[in-house]
Amino acid sequence: MLTIGQLAGYARVTTKTIRVYHAKGLLPEPERDSSGYRRYRAADAVELIKIRTLAEAGVPLARIRELRSGGGLAAALRQIDDDLAARIDGLRATRERLRRLADGRLSPLPDAVVASLDRLPGLGFSERWVALQNDLWILVFATHPETAHRNFRDQAAMLDDPALLPLVLEYDRLHDADPHDPRVDALAGEIAEATRARYGSELPAYDEGSAIPALVQGAVNASAPAWRRLDALLRDRLRPGTPGPPS
Repeated sequence: MLTIGQLAGYARVTTKTIRVYHAKGLLPEPERDSSGYRRYRAADAVELIKIRTLAEAGVPLARIRELRSGGGLAAALRQIDDDLAARIDGLRATRERLRRLADGRLSPLPDAVVASLDRLPGLGFSERWVALQNDLWILVFATHPETAHRNFRDQAAMLDDPALLPLVLEYDRLHDADPHDPRVDALAGEIAEATRARYGSELPAYDEGSAIPALVQGAVNASAPAWRRLDALLRDRLRPGTPGPPS
């Protein structure tokens, strides 16, 4: 027969831990002697060591009680191992983000988006355009991650299309143009024609009712009067039912 102090010493836990296990129903309360002290047997020591082993492996106490009271221990432990592996992957990703932040790379964007933004100056885009695209992608990826990935791939493909890239570059260059510069009207026509050819009548869209597209386009339009008029012209020419250019 063992006292609680002796049991704690043999199992390498504290007496407080044993009392917690009693309170949570993990280790049954033993009988008490005539003086009112708990007296433990070898079986209690074995149970306590098993509980301690599970706890040291990272199994929550609530799960230990569940596992000790039912069957399927091996399968349950494998599930716990899978959960821990997923948590480890998440912690590694968090650690990598912290390292990027420590290096001054403050963008929360996916690596593919960052790499695409890094390409833009070499393609001829202005620093203003790159900064605007960076901020808008941050907004879109934070609010619509699924849609953002699809739209990013679509826009990245435009930069690799020799017919579409000049249109996007011209959009950037018209930032300081007069809103009624003939180039604005010409570009609106070219973009509308290219958009119809690329998508047909099913234009890319966000979730129904989302305010993000308006916020994004509003940020672009607020940057320059020429861009604001260009957007208005495009909306008019891409409106459902509006005929395309004669073939």
